[in-house]
Amino acid sequence: MFGGGGRKKKDESLSQAMKPENPPSGGGSVTGFDPEGLERAAKAARDLDNSRNASAAIELIKTQEATKQHEAAAKRAEMDAYAQQLRAQSIEKEADEARKTLDAQTQHEQRRAEYQDQLERKRQVDMLNAQKYMQEEQLKKQEEMVARQEEMRRKTAQYEAELRTKTEIAKAKAEAEGRIAQERQNHDLILDKVRLEASESRDTVLKAIQDGGKLLGEGLSSYLNDTEKLRNTALTITGIAVGVYAARTSIGITGRFVEARLGKPSLVRETSRMTVSQFFTSPVASSRRILGIGVHEQDALKGIVLEDSLDTQLRKVAVSTAHTKKNRAPFRHLLLHGPPGTGKTMFARQLAQHSGLDYAVLTGGDIAPLGREAVTELHKLFDWAKTSRRGLLLFVDEADAFLQSRENSRISEDQRNALNAFLFRTGTESDQFMMVYASNQPAQFDEAVMDRIDEMVEFDLPGPHERRKMIAVYIDKYLLNPPNRWTRKVETIDIGDAEIEEVVRETEGFSGRAISKLAIAWQAAAYGTDGAILDRETFFKTISCGIKL
Repeated sequence: MFGGGGRKKKDESLSQAMKPENPPSGGGSVTGFDPEGLERAAKAARDLDNSRNASAAIELIKTQEATKQHEAAAKRAEMDAYAQQLRAQSIEKEADEARKTLDAQTQHEQRRAEYQDQLERKRQVDMLNAQKYMQEEQLKKQEEMVARQEEMRRKTAQYEAELRTKTEIAKAKAEAEGRIAQERQNHDLILDKVRLEASESRDTVLKAIQDGGKLLGEGLSSYLNDTEKLRNTALTITGIAVGVYAARTSIGITGRFVEARLGKPSLVRETSRMTVSQFFTSPVASSRRILGIGVHEQDALKGIVLEDSLDTQLRKVAVSTAHTKKNRAPFRHLLLHGPPGTGKTMFARQLAQHSGLDYAVLTGGDIAPLGREAVTELHKLFDWAKTSRRGLLLFVDEADAFLQSRENSRISEDQRNALNAFLFRTGTESDQFMMVYASNQPAQFDEAVMDRIDEMVEFDLPGPHERRKMIAVYIDKYLLNPPNRWTRKVETIDIGDAEIEEVVRETEGFSGRAISKLAIAWQAAAYGTDGAILDRETFFKTISCGIKL
């Protein structure tokens, strides 16, 4: 019992010795090691050495100390990991700060570069403005110098004119004074000469009157006494009067016939029929043309580039018109509508030539200014159209300016009468003339006019394929192989298929007429150089100028 109780007391004293009196708090050693506890443990160990359970107590203490050492090592490892985490966070934060600093430096450099660029641009603008100001000042000085020179030249010319005037006045005054002095000296001689000439003239006139009266009286007396002479004189005067009247009548009839056959009405702007001046200027060629000698039919769409479906439609119209003329059947009337410059007038001319018809062109804007005379001129036009041996294709350009609806309040009474006369002359089918109208606004036509139209054909702006063909045709016509043998050919440099395709894209919305004008502009630009050369830069610069215009 004593032994057990003593052992128990020793164990308690050892436990108390091992416990630290002041356990470490959060502010103690980093490793958790307490040297005071070690000293107490050493004291307790000395006390235990004297007991019989000293070895067991030592082993227990060693075991507890090893456990604490392991716990301390785990805490050190945890603290090392925490320190490494802090160092990693610090490195990451430093990297973020460095990246922000670099971004700030980059933005600063960009702003600095932009500011320098703005300063440079402003300097360039100021320099250009200064140069412009200097040029304007120089030009102003040159203009002032020219004005001063012109003023000096004008004053010099005025002074010279004044000197010449004074000299001429002095010369004329001297000559007049000389003539006056001479006439004063010869006054008496001149009066005697005038009196003598007047007396001789009076005697001559009186003698002539006496002789003439005597001869006239004798001749009249002899004529009145001869009955046969009186009868012959009356017959002669009657014959002359009849001849003059017949000649005047025949000349009037012949003139109206020639005017109807060879004349041209005032409304016709252009025609393929022979006029009087053409007939007398080249009678042989005119006679061959009137008789149809050497006249050959040609393709109605020659030189005209159109969309495929429109090309097919117009070829059918051309074939139908040609067969209608050959069979002497009534013609069908056409309306060609679409934007200007798309080939309507060109097709009308070639349709007439293809069909063997004459053609005449008039514009609707020419009828309104005629006023009351418009009805008379229209009747003359259709009378003239019926005299054509070959038949006539009458092409009315800008027809909407004349054939507007009669319900329109702005149409005048004269225009209304002219429209009624036109409708009267076109009201029935005819094998003598064919009407072809062209308009940009067919919706304005009068209903009666639309009733007389048998077929409508729409001409649209050319697409990329048509523009490509037109550009090739006009380049060949105006640049590479001009029709006139005296026209100089143009040499192209660095202009190939790629450049042509670029032109096709840039000319979107161009009409055929606009593209032909563009080719003529290329020709003019080439003729403005030595050697008639058209390079790539001038090629596209001309297009840009054309688009701006």
